[in-house]
Order: sequence, then C-alpha cells, then structure tokens
Amino acid sequence: MANDDLPSLDNDSENPYNVTQASRIYFLPNLMTAGNLFCGFMAIIWCIRARYDMIGADSINPPITPEASELFTQAVWFIFGAMAFDMLDGRLARMGGRESLFGAEFDSLADIVSFGVAPALMVFFLILSPTQGYPVFRNIGGLLGFVYLLCAAIRLARFNVITNPLLHQHRETKPSSKEFIGLPVPAAAGTVASLVLFLLNLAAHDRSLQHWALALPPLLLLIAMLMVSTVRYPSGKQIDMQTKTKLTTFVIFGVVAAAVVAFKEYGMFIACLSYIFVGLVRHWRKHGFTKRAPLV
Repeated sequence: MANDDLPSLDNDSENPYNVTQASRIYFLPNLMTAGNLFCGFMAIIWCIRARYDMIGADSINPPITPEASELFTQAVWFIFGAMAFDMLDGRLARMGGRESLFGAEFDSLADIVSFGVAPALMVFFLILSPTQGYPVFRNIGGLLGFVYLLCAAIRLARFNVITNPLLHQHRETKPSSKEFIGLPVPAAAGTVASLVLFLLNLAAHDRSLQHWALALPPLLLLIAMLMVSTVRYPSGKQIDMQTKTKLTTFVIFGVVAAAVVAFKEYGMFIACLSYIFVGLVRHWRKHGFTKRAPLV
C-alpha cells in the first residue's frame, strides 16, 4: 500500500486512526472492561485457592472437597460476571458512539484473562484432572488447557483484525454485526464454566464423574476448534429496547430462560451446548462439509 493511501493522522475527529481518537479512553465503557478484567483475575485466584485446598486433602489423588467445590463455584460466577461486564462495555460504547481502537484492544486483553486463562485453569485443575479416575488426565488437562487458551487468543486477534476500520475504509457499508465468525470467546468460556457447575453438582450428589470423563476431552477440543473456525454464530449486538421479534422466537427464549432457572446447573450447560450445536447445524445446512464460509 502506498503511503498516500494510508489514513492521515491529522485532527479529523472522524478518523479512527487519528492519534487522539484512537487512544481515547471513554470512562463508562472502559470501566466495564476493567470490571471484566477484575472478575477474570478473581476467577484465577479462586481456582488456585481451590486447587491448594484439594492438594491439602490428598497430594496424590486430590478429592473435590466441599471447600474446593465452593471456591470453584465462586470462580464460575466470577466468569459469568466478566461476561456481563463484557456485554455492557460494548453496548455502552455503541449506544454513546464512543468506540475507539484503544477500547477494542483493552477489551481483548481483558477477555484473554477472563475467558482464556481462567477457563484454561478450570480445565487443568478440575475438568481434566486425576480426580476423574484417569491419572493420564494430568497431562491431557495441561495440553488441552493450553490448546483452549491458544485458540481463544487466536480468535480474539482475528476478530480485531477483521473488524479493523482500515480494512473497511473504502467500503460503503460496515461488516454485519448480526453474526460472529467462529464461536465467541465469552460463549466458549461460559460453556466451560457451566460444565464445571455440572460436574460439581454431580460430585455433590455422590455420582461418579468417571462415566463422563472420556467425553470431556473431545468436547473441550471441539470448543477450542470452533473458536478458530469459520462457523457463524448469531450475535445479540443489535438487540435493544426497540427490537421486535416473532412470537415463536419469544416463546423459545422464554422456555430456555425458564429451564435455566428451574434446572440451574443442568439448564445452563444444556443452553450453552445448544448454542454451540445450533451454529454447527446452521453451518452444515448452509455450506455442507466441504464448502467454507468466507472470513468477511
């Protein structure tokens, strides 16, 4: 690209590459991002505390103690809190017309902590641990935890690239925000968090986790791969107080919300899995198994 084609760093307030505009920190959206980062950090601390509690009980094959279960549960709620803050920061920025390149980068850095590192620790410490009855999970858990973290980082980097204003400066229309390309990182983290609640609920009711253990590595690998795939998932960015919907859609959402409230851990896990497989089914119906969807 010639230098004359690059956006000038002048005082044009509409130019996203103006130095002042790009680095501007808007208070409310970035405060929500800071809340996201805080929740992610606390989730990591609570995971480490839970693991120390388990090791204190038995250093060879640590059981899930009631204290550790409570700490892991609190870590899960911190991740859900980070998801709430992540949703709010984008909505506040769009509602107030206060989007900036700084905000986008800050949001991705917070996301990699809350939805990358924290769930990866849950994978390693709890989901794929020797407590499931298979000591080999110690190595598999570390590997899959890293694969999950790697895919989350790649997903966030790709999102920043394909939504960069420089790629769309000569286009009359902006890229559609109705769909995500690849499983969103918060949705992936929510699935891991809901899986943790599901497993903790089984352990609390003295049900064997070994029956579920062999299904966990493929599920976690699928979640990781979907983050860097071209499977498109519906986005809720355009939903606001003025959004209209069909009666059928409204009833379905109502039933899903009621199921989550009524069945708690089971409802959350099923809702997250449903979102994952809805995207897969839509992709296969539209593109088949061989045709790939374009990135932009």
